[in-house]
Amino acid sequence: MAAEIPGATKRRGDLDAAAAIRLSEWLRGYRPIQGIPDELFDPTGRPREYWLNFLGDLAEYTPDELKSRFSLATRHIRDTGVSHRVYGEENERSWPLSPVPLIIGHREWAQIAAGVEQRARLMEELLRDIYGDGRLVADGAIPAAALTGSPDFIRAMRGVAPPGGRYLQLYAADLGRGPDGRWWVLGDRTQAPSGAGYELENRLVLSRAYPNLYNAMNVERLAPFFAALRKGLAQAAERKDPRICLLTPGPYSETYFEQAHLARYLGFLLVEGDDLVVRDGRAYVRTIAGLKRVDVILRRVDADFVDPLELNSASRLGVPGLLEAIRVGGVAVLNMPGSGVLESKALLGFLPKLCRRLLGEELKMPNVATWWCGQPSERARVERDPDLAIGPAFNVQQPDEFLTKPRLVGDLSAEERKELFSRLDDRPCDFVGQEVVRLSTTPVLRDGRLEPAPFVLRVFVAATPDGYCVMPGGFCRTSDFPDVRAISMGAGARTADVWVITEKPVERVTLLANKDDVKVRRIMGQLPSRAADNLFWLGRYLERAEATLRLVRSLCTSLMDSEAAIHGAGETLVRLEELLIAWGALDEDAAGRRALDAARDALHDLKAFGSVIYLVRAARRTAASMRERLSPDFWTLLLNLESGLVDPARHLLSEADALQQVESALQSLAALSGLAQENMNRSAGWRFLDMGRRLERGINTCRFTRALSHEAATTDDLDLLLDLADSQITYRARYLVGLSLTPVLDMVMLDPFNTRSLAFQIVTLAEHLSSLPSLLEDGMMEEPANILLTLSSEVKTQSAADLNAAKMRKLELALMRLSDAVAARYFLQGANAVPTIKLAGLA
Repeated sequence: MAAEIPGATKRRGDLDAAAAIRLSEWLRGYRPIQGIPDELFDPTGRPREYWLNFLGDLAEYTPDELKSRFSLATRHIRDTGVSHRVYGEENERSWPLSPVPLIIGHREWAQIAAGVEQRARLMEELLRDIYGDGRLVADGAIPAAALTGSPDFIRAMRGVAPPGGRYLQLYAADLGRGPDGRWWVLGDRTQAPSGAGYELENRLVLSRAYPNLYNAMNVERLAPFFAALRKGLAQAAERKDPRICLLTPGPYSETYFEQAHLARYLGFLLVEGDDLVVRDGRAYVRTIAGLKRVDVILRRVDADFVDPLELNSASRLGVPGLLEAIRVGGVAVLNMPGSGVLESKALLGFLPKLCRRLLGEELKMPNVATWWCGQPSERARVERDPDLAIGPAFNVQQPDEFLTKPRLVGDLSAEERKELFSRLDDRPCDFVGQEVVRLSTTPVLRDGRLEPAPFVLRVFVAATPDGYCVMPGGFCRTSDFPDVRAISMGAGARTADVWVITEKPVERVTLLANKDDVKVRRIMGQLPSRAADNLFWLGRYLERAEATLRLVRSLCTSLMDSEAAIHGAGETLVRLEELLIAWGALDEDAAGRRALDAARDALHDLKAFGSVIYLVRAARRTAASMRERLSPDFWTLLLNLESGLVDPARHLLSEADALQQVESALQSLAALSGLAQENMNRSAGWRFLDMGRRLERGINTCRFTRALSHEAATTDDLDLLLDLADSQITYRARYLVGLSLTPVLDMVMLDPFNTRSLAFQIVTLAEHLSSLPSLLEDGMMEEPANILLTLSSEVKTQSAADLNAAKMRKLELALMRLSDAVAARYFLQGANAVPTIKLAGLA
């Protein structure tokens, strides 16, 4: 069929000879799977015109240009950290995206959208009955065990009125095209549907790779859907200007990147369970200004984990008392806890009749034929039909992981079949049998060849004040394996953008509001305590890494100095190694070893908590937990810093190689610092990031000075101290008589004009603290400000000539107390968190 394709040359414009040959080779080499619908062809076997238009334009790129275009676009994936995590794995995986989208014409899409929109309405009515009157169970339309057997059925939500009148704010359906060419529903997603944020990234990458082609194809935009979703969430709140949070399981969630991306794109607060607290029937977010009320929570945590008081007591992901706050109307949680019961495959066989009863309509889009084994006749059919796939009826793992995914009855061994029938005798309600749907295929580009790949399409529906809005497109997963059975979709999957094309140019829509709809405000915003904590420690990790790099650089330059007189074998080099050992960059056995070995280990030892690579990775993990607050440029620089330090063959590094790595890392840190200073708004987030750096720098300065400015300090010691404090140029410009202990001490510790001195850090910290909100506006000084005032007075009145090791140690300890006080005041306060209190009285 693909060797001679009628109409293959019919496409927009004329192709040059090379492009025509490439298109012809792609089409001739394309071998659809026999008997399986293919998206490239219409029912008559002719290539669809819009596919020819797309492939023809794609063929105009030379192979090298096509590879270069897509590589440049997908660099965005690496630079911004677009990733996912496989359950059970610690490390994230880079996002796998196909260079060829799934293309759907607007007429066919209209039928898909109508079917999915009807299904969303049906799901809403089902939940209204299940958690309301319960007539369907009472009348026998649904067996009670098909509901109560699911762990996602939340009895505590019975009789609770949904916020805004809806149980489902976001619904998704997994679709596949069956052998008859019709679209089928493979599964419903009503708990907390994922994938919408990843589709945003897929669209961004492909529109960057082929901008002219993307615009010429008249692809429907995604922004109107997300604007509708945001309006729907706001409608569920009582207040006109609600505070909306996205509740995430945390950075180890499989889809954490997507959650952070959606929060940033929609302007929501990304929160974890520990960020929230329930008081007097209302939900609050812990911020640096105390507790602030939360109106709406978009939930990405499974319902069983949202409230450890009433549900899973072992949960660390939820908020104690959240269900009670929902019951009394103190917060809107969407999708409503308990909505996940509709994901049970046990219900699929009942949906056609339920649609006629609840909506008075025939089901427009059928689901996979399913037989629930909780009914005797259905169970008998499943047992005698080897061509059915059998799997769990509910979203729950078997105790011994038996049948964790659907499997064909005919593929089971005799022992497995015996075990299956034994379990069916014991608990038949836990299993379903399903017809095996053979999925349609879509073209993918592999190694310069066009090949068919089975796919599943997830389509999203959002409830809005004006009804339901269907995303024009969706989240597409393609399989790397030729097996087109729906049960095989999973391992080896990639993703593809989904283009719904129209015949007319598409209006460009953004999430920007009308200028008359928004009141202008200039406020710092309410920074969540967890975000403040992470930003603070991100600053500390980066500054600590810089200090370690300066120590390592001093080691390398000492070894490479041509005069061989600077630190090469003297006491200063010993003090350098002692500092690195005390720092945690080297183990105690490193003392006395070759300086080059010490430099290598301080850079690359993953087990040393003070090594550069350890600190940079700690900074990256901290940054990953608040991606929604960091710019793509910041994240890219941080990833580049880490990748530049990864060196599996560190034992082969020469002094020059080590020094080059150090210099490159210091330049990256300088770029990060400059980006934070010039590009971050002067909000509370920036202040905590900078406070972390200033505190760490002050502590490091005290330690370096104590180690190198003793009474017997040599010129080498003082020179090293100035180098570590990055004050060489300033000192030599100010003092022409050479190095002397007292002026060096004054410049490094007490000079408020030197940006690297202890005094400058204290002045800057005071500015930051004075700009942060107070919990109790009673005129009394809070503990961090109290400690800092005392510290500032000591530094201002101190004389460099009288400064000794004991006094420097005292200043260092005061900075550590200040760090603890900042943490106790501004970060997660547990059960002691209180709202901001404003006192009024007679003056």
